[in-house]
Amino acid sequence: MQTALAALIRDTPQGREADAVLRTCVHCGFCNATCPTYQLLGDELDGPRGRIYLIKQMLEGSPVTKHTQLHLDRCLTCRNCETTCPSGVQYHRLLDIGRELVDQKVTRPWTDRFRRWALRHIVPYPARFTPLLRLGQFFRPLMPPPLKRKIPPTRRALAWPEARHSRRMLVLEGCVQPALAPDINAATARVLDKLGVSLAAAPGAGCCGAASHHTSGIEDGLNFARRNIDAWWPHIETGCEAIVMTASGCGTHVKDYGRLLKNDPRYSEKARRVSGLTRDISEILAQADTSKLRTVVKRGYKVAFQSPCSLQHGQQLNGVVEKILRETGFTLTSVPDAHLCCGSAGTYSILQRDLSQQLLKNKINALQSGAPEIIATANIGCLAHLQSASTVPVRHWVELVADGI
Repeated sequence: MQTALAALIRDTPQGREADAVLRTCVHCGFCNATCPTYQLLGDELDGPRGRIYLIKQMLEGSPVTKHTQLHLDRCLTCRNCETTCPSGVQYHRLLDIGRELVDQKVTRPWTDRFRRWALRHIVPYPARFTPLLRLGQFFRPLMPPPLKRKIPPTRRALAWPEARHSRRMLVLEGCVQPALAPDINAATARVLDKLGVSLAAAPGAGCCGAASHHTSGIEDGLNFARRNIDAWWPHIETGCEAIVMTASGCGTHVKDYGRLLKNDPRYSEKARRVSGLTRDISEILAQADTSKLRTVVKRGYKVAFQSPCSLQHGQQLNGVVEKILRETGFTLTSVPDAHLCCGSAGTYSILQRDLSQQLLKNKINALQSGAPEIIATANIGCLAHLQSASTVPVRHWVELVADGI
């Protein structure tokens, strides 16, 4: 793709990065074939190729309008297009730049600004999010079914094993996961304990920063990244092997810290080190002797695995969890169109509710088509989203492994 970026951005770090991404695109349109929003809406501007053109026009000095903002907002950032692209276009990097610039030029309606402000100031903070969730759970029995399904029932975490191994790893606690599904990290600790690894959460670490990053709060997101790096660094210096992610969405974002903070002189090197140490829990178990984890399950126990976009497209770990589940004794059902997004996409299910619900309906139909006894996933956002519509239980896959050891 030929480019002629406007002078005000051409020689900036953003401009150079955008120009490099744009020049890799060959206009082939393969990306549209696997784009969830293009499949739903059939509009070229709601597919990756069309969005790339909109961003290119903006960077070359064309007027920026609400029209541009609308089509960029509708993108799930599922990165399915990157898996499909034969040219290796790093679409998500270009989208980040485009969204940041369009927000500087187009004022959002106050209702949209308020929703984004509320998401940035509630979701990343457990001390704010958890009491609100508990209030909703308290009144849940009195709610009508449609609203009740949106609020998950209260769950309690089982105990973590004592730290007793020389091998040590850290885990990100995150922001909403401790309240929504507190046993996920405890289950991970039990599984790793079985493999001779002690897992710990570093005090001071919290939200990965993705929720802010994707709701017009770029600097807030970077500050969360810096805080996590500061919390993890003493452990890294004393021999921590890895930073384990049990939410694939967080894992995708933390693995990107090195790029996001590359222009920060204080944190660039540390961010690269953190990104290099970050592993999804499936990557850890894929390198382990899973015979030690063979789960006691009844013969033919059927699991439908929903591979989150952040796992299969963001981290390129498609098939890894499925292999572990088979090795530990589960029977996986077939899931049609497994590459497509469930519609959760972080805050997308709130900011783009109608599209999100269409994608959710399609995903639930696909997951339940094989009559599974349970649906497993690898990301807390997907888990909560699927749970709101599924007629079978939804759990994190590592909880299933931990149940039988």
